[in-house]
Amino acid sequence: MADDKFPGWHGTTILAVRRGGEVVVAGDGQVSLGQTVIKGSARKVRRLSPGGHDVVVGFAGSTADAFTLLERLEKKLEAAPGQLARACVDLAKDWRMDKYLRNLEAMLIVTDGDQLYVITGAGDVLEPEYDIAAIGSGGNFAAAAARGLMETDFDAETLARKAMAIAASICVYTNGNLTVEKVRK
Repeated sequence: MADDKFPGWHGTTILAVRRGGEVVVAGDGQVSLGQTVIKGSARKVRRLSPGGHDVVVGFAGSTADAFTLLERLEKKLEAAPGQLARACVDLAKDWRMDKYLRNLEAMLIVTDGDQLYVITGAGDVLEPEYDIAAIGSGGNFAAAAARGLMETDFDAETLARKAMAIAASICVYTNGNLTVEKVRK
């Protein structure tokens, strides 16, 4: 997620939790350059509604690259309404094979409230285990916290918020300024 022109860019923790018939995607707002916080209120979780189907996407990495991928995903969803898996696989194929797209540096978490995927530039469309997906600088901290909290009776949003708070208390590239979107199937 960093390159030679912008060494040391860090930031973003995106967490998705599926529980009780809904999926909650939470993203922090921090963008850092080295040891400096450049912005604390970035919005890295978005709702798409192609063809009337609600899809929530969280992204980590280059914002411009992520927006390019979001536009492509929206077109894939419009071409295959209600077929999230197909749209994600088609996006990952294009991302892996297209000379221009191959250079994009971002990762996505995508859900329609039923299915939950992590999409990478390596051509991966991963369906996470344990009903938890996390990406970004603090993703491993948030995922570990969420796994530990899965044994509680918290609803999906409470669990995601608590896990993100734990990640923010450990990871210097994560803050507590959250954007949270829910989607039910």
